[in-house]
Amino acid sequence: QVLAYNRRTFATVSQRIVISVTPAPGGDAPFQAEFLVGDRNVEELLPEAARELFLEASAGLWQRGDLHVTNVTSALDRGGRVPLPIEGRKEGVYVQVGSHSPFSPCLLSAVSPQSRSRCHRGQLPLASCYDSFAPHFSIRWCNLTLLQVWPSPTTPGPVWGSGVLEEGGGFEPPSPAAPRELLPAFLVTLLVPLAVAALLCLLLGHLMCCRREGL
Repeated sequence: QVLAYNRRTFATVSQRIVISVTPAPGGDAPFQAEFLVGDRNVEELLPEAARELFLEASAGLWQRGDLHVTNVTSALDRGGRVPLPIEGRKEGVYVQVGSHSPFSPCLLSAVSPQSRSRCHRGQLPLASCYDSFAPHFSIRWCNLTLLQVWPSPTTPGPVWGSGVLEEGGGFEPPSPAAPRELLPAFLVTLLVPLAVAALLCLLLGHLMCCRREGL
């Protein structure tokens, strides 16, 4: 169930969507790059046309064609600040793109230690592909993240037998549990609260009957 609200009127609407998840034909993409698009809101990159445009720009950067978008997340969900309602500022969107091909040299140079050092000094990283997304998308290259996702080994499941007892094997029931003595526990559970109640009654009776004024 998806709950949406209008930014201007604050009207809400809910819709129930049934999503069928099927494995990718070639498996999960092991090479994934996450870009921060600074001039977009998350709802602007959810339509298929916008994602196709982003993939076309990524294909020129990646120098591969087997790309697909694996995740679109608002920057507000990553700790970003709500933009001021002036000058048409956007909240920013993290777009994750996956491929079965290795990263291009431009992507590797953008996340190199030298590039990270330049980002800490407020400069652009060392990369030659800044204009790949222009003029449609403004990429914050210092927030570029490269991930390598390898499939986790699957543990073998239980091996089911035929359900028929093999010949010569007798059924051995589990040994019976030793009888437990429950009387001491019962007496403790019953007598201790009664003793405490009796003491409280005696104390209360003493205070009410023997501590009255004039006695």
